[in-house]
Amino acid sequence: MPIKRHTSKIVDFFFPRSCVGCGKVGDFICARCRNSLPRLPDSVCARCGKPISGYDVCPSCRSSRASIDGIRSLFRFDGVIRKAIHAFKYSHVKALADPFAEYLYSYLLAHPLQGNVLVPVPLHPDRLRARGYNQSALLARRLSIHMNLPVIENCLIRAKNSIPQVQTTKGEERVQNVADAFICRDRRLQGKYVILVDDVCTTGSTLDACAVALKTSDVSSIWGITIAREI
Repeated sequence: MPIKRHTSKIVDFFFPRSCVGCGKVGDFICARCRNSLPRLPDSVCARCGKPISGYDVCPSCRSSRASIDGIRSLFRFDGVIRKAIHAFKYSHVKALADPFAEYLYSYLLAHPLQGNVLVPVPLHPDRLRARGYNQSALLARRLSIHMNLPVIENCLIRAKNSIPQVQTTKGEERVQNVADAFICRDRRLQGKYVILVDDVCTTGSTLDACAVALKTSDVSSIWGITIAREI
């Protein structure tokens, strides 16, 4: 038995996993809570992925010029999924990368996006040192196993340590907060069909700022995928 798998069994024995939603021992998201996750409808804006009805593109996207080809998310950022993402992001519950990656993979099987490489949204080095890990990178690495796609890290980097988007309130403020925050430091992504991977989409400003930087490397297309999004 591989050492990592053996160690995981020991940890689960002494510190059994419990559901972030209801506390039931057994898994981080139990079957009952999994069935109640707030999934987004199929009818969404073709560009930003926000739920809409009666339009292909929402009024906001129609009046703006986004650099990203489109964004897709699985769940509304609420309830159990909000608790799970907070645990994954801030409480070092890194094992949640596995179920999250499985959710993303199932979604992408049903709703394919054009892509031949996964790129996690990077953290600024200061924030990475403070947190100890990039949750988006963990998620991308697990998703790559399911999709058999390479993950390219340290090409797209965050050069500006702006405040977290959650601390901003207005759409324009969020756009300005991440303006020029990202750069591509080499040409490894030239000609690639990129799928950006992140945990939460708030307004799409961060993913679009990444797309602006990626376009300087002449990528062929850029899609974003997140576990959840603010509505």
